Amino acid sequence: MSEAPHGAPIKTPGQLIAAIIASFAIPVVIIILLANYVNESTRTGAGTDSLSEAAVAQRIAPIAQVNLRDANAPHVYKTGEQVYQAVCSACHATGNAGAPKFGNADDWAPRISQGFDTLWHTALTGKNAMPPRGGTSPDDYSDYEIGRAVAYMADHGGAQFADPPAPAASAPAAQGASAAGAASESDAVSAASAQAAAAIAALSSSAPQANAAAGAAPSADAAQAGKALYQAVCQACHAAGVLNAPKFGDKDAWAPRLKDPMDVIYNYALHGKGNMPAKGGSNASDADVKAAVDYMVSAAK
Repeated sequence: MSEAPHGAPIKTPGQLIAAIIASFAIPVVIIILLANYVNESTRTGAGTDSLSEAAVAQRIAPIAQVNLRDANAPHVYKTGEQVYQAVCSACHATGNAGAPKFGNADDWAPRISQGFDTLWHTALTGKNAMPPRGGTSPDDYSDYEIGRAVAYMADHGGAQFADPPAPAASAPAAQGASAAGAASESDAVSAASAQAAAAIAALSSSAPQANAAAGAAPSADAAQAGKALYQAVCQACHAAGVLNAPKFGDKDAWAPRLKDPMDVIYNYALHGKGNMPAKGGSNASDADVKAAVDYMVSAAK
């Protein structure tokens, strides 16, 4: 049995030269293709990103910035949803730290049963893991805006709460049309506060003007002005007893206050005490503040 002779694959000098060239060229081509693939994206040297225009601008930006705002422009209050998204959602969206989860009726049911005023007070003063005002300050969001956020969350949990009463827009006090009545009007109706001016101005424009020479006891106009100031300013805390304010009409809460002479109570209202700022944070006149105190005291007797 004979075997076939073995033949070499390269039989001519041309085939040998081609094989030698291919053995060098193919690896070189593969290396070039790999290098192009690896360097396909643009690369920068280490640390050069910090020299970009955006990075340099961020480093040299001033720490403090001044934002100018028209002091006479009307204040635009945030909606309950806006306050919730900016502040409350951090915990209430997922129910962190025992917070009632947004939209969960079972979580909100026991809170809703306490009433809106209690929930509002809790949001302002804090409870358990929740800090007062959700960790914000009155400069960030007003009591009214916090109340709107409370109503927004509670309503999505099954409540039907309305937003708290909006603070009255600031407006100049109404002036008498004639020069003869101007002096008596300024004696009877003082410049209203920034928050209660619109309400007091409306009352003063329709009520009879007191005669400065009469020098009589406090008139019905003063009582109406006190009620109007209470509704526009004082009730933000006294209606629900927020921040330990004696609740309107609550005889037990007012009893220890009424042990002091009225001049002392007036002094507290005019100059502030505890959490209450002077004149409730308004610019009302002393006479109107005293009228508001009389209105609240009369309701607690």
